[in-house]
Amino acid sequence: MLEPAELYEVTADTPELSVTGLDGDASSSGGTGPDDSGTGPDDAADDAAPSGPVLLVALDGFVDAGNAVRLAVAALRGDRHARTVVRFDVDQLVDYRSRRPSLSFESDRWGAYNAPELDVVALTDTGDTEYLLLAGPEPDTQWERFSAAVEQIVRRFGVRLVINLTAIPMAVPHTRPIGVTVHGTRPELTEGHEPWIASVEVPGSAVAVMEFRLGQAGLDAMGFAVHVPHYLARAEYPQAARVLLDHVGLAAGLYLPTEALSQAAERAEIEITEQVEASEEVRRVVQALERQYDMVASGRGERSSLGLPGGLPSADELAAEVEKFLADRDDGDTAAPLDGP
Repeated sequence: MLEPAELYEVTADTPELSVTGLDGDASSSGGTGPDDSGTGPDDAADDAAPSGPVLLVALDGFVDAGNAVRLAVAALRGDRHARTVVRFDVDQLVDYRSRRPSLSFESDRWGAYNAPELDVVALTDTGDTEYLLLAGPEPDTQWERFSAAVEQIVRRFGVRLVINLTAIPMAVPHTRPIGVTVHGTRPELTEGHEPWIASVEVPGSAVAVMEFRLGQAGLDAMGFAVHVPHYLARAEYPQAARVLLDHVGLAAGLYLPTEALSQAAERAEIEITEQVEASEEVRRVVQALERQYDMVASGRGERSSLGLPGGLPSADELAAEVEKFLADRDDGDTAAPLDGP
């Protein structure tokens, strides 16, 4: 394998990173809690600041049902200053013919090129705690080398935990609590989250390989996959993005900005309700999913943090749903958000 370090460059003027507002005590620096403009750890939690920053990974190009990951990244960036720490060489990682980055044509000339960027940036949460965000296109090639490069970055900056964000389509109704599948490189990282399925094979991704390799290297990495109703998978579903950041904030000990997502979720809820009421077919689909959800929840006990364990859906159904979502996206499917199963 070629040298992983040749895939990226560290910004020349990047100072050494430290946790919590660059001074090591942001766990008590006045960040907002889950009921304010951000989401994060319980105020009663231990005030001792953990060592090392957290690295959040949100790559586009794989499954992003409800555009939840894209919306989450937009919320994280917002109007906050992002300082570039690492820049990957996308020429080595991106297949331009499959992505086709856009250019602007102005009358008789090319005016601008929207070049893809895959960078690690330093951001601060609402309590001025600094963390890292790796966002951009998922590498089309060299997944092993990319994973090794991320491991080097983790070690160089003393990252204590890597968290990847995903959103997957599920046969669940939007009228019930949003579930999340949690996974990690060691059992302690997923304590309190009961697995809802034993084993399943799904299409691979660069972030999945990255998490797997980090675990083999003895590093802490985990991920959250928020469950999006399959009939909303191609719409914007800010509710799922909010839930995703809720879980990430708690796991990372960060107060993440979610106020804009909460406001967008309220507007989306109204729009979804209107669309459901306007279509008898969609209404029947939602009602059937509600009955199925409630039956399983009442039989096994509802788990608000995970959604439904066991029967919804089966491993084969989950794999098929993800594959269908990917196939529809690749075919340029532009169906309306609520179009039935």
